Amino acid sequence: MWIVKLALRRPYTFVVMALLILGLGGLSIVSMSTDIFPTINIPVVTVLWQYGGLTPDDMAKRITTYSVYVTSSTVDNIRSIESQTLSGISVIKVFLQPGANADGAIAQLASISQTVLRFMPPARNHPLSCAITPRACPFSS
Repeated sequence: MWIVKLALRRPYTFVVMALLILGLGGLSIVSMSTDIFPTINIPVVTVLWQYGGLTPDDMAKRITTYSVYVTSSTVDNIRSIESQTLSGISVIKVFLQPGANADGAIAQLASISQTVLRFMPPARNHPLSCAITPRACPFSS
C-alpha cells in the first residue's frame, strides 16, 4: 500500500522510471547478439570407398576395417573415427581435434590411401575425400 501512496505523491518520478526501463530495455534488445548457433571449428574429413558388388559384411571386412586401422595410425590430430558400411560403399568420417588443419589431414589421407590400395581387392576405385568443415563437401550427409 505504501508504494501506491508514494506513486500518488511523486507521479513524475514513476513516469521517468517507466521511461528509463523502456529505453534501457529497447537498447539491450538492439545490442543483444542474435546468433543462436555458435561457430564451432571441429574439422571433419570424410573418405568414401566404392567397390561395386561387395556385400556390407565383405566391405567391412576387406576395406573399412583395414582403412580405419591404417588411418588411425597415420593421420595426425584425430579425435575419433566413425565408419558406415553399405552395399558397395564405405563411408569413413575422421573427426579431428578442434582447430586442427583439415588440409594436412586430407593430404595424409590421400597419401595413405595410395598405400591402402595395394592391399585392396582388384578393380577398386580410388577413394574420395574432402573436409566437411570449413569447406563444403559434395557427398556429405
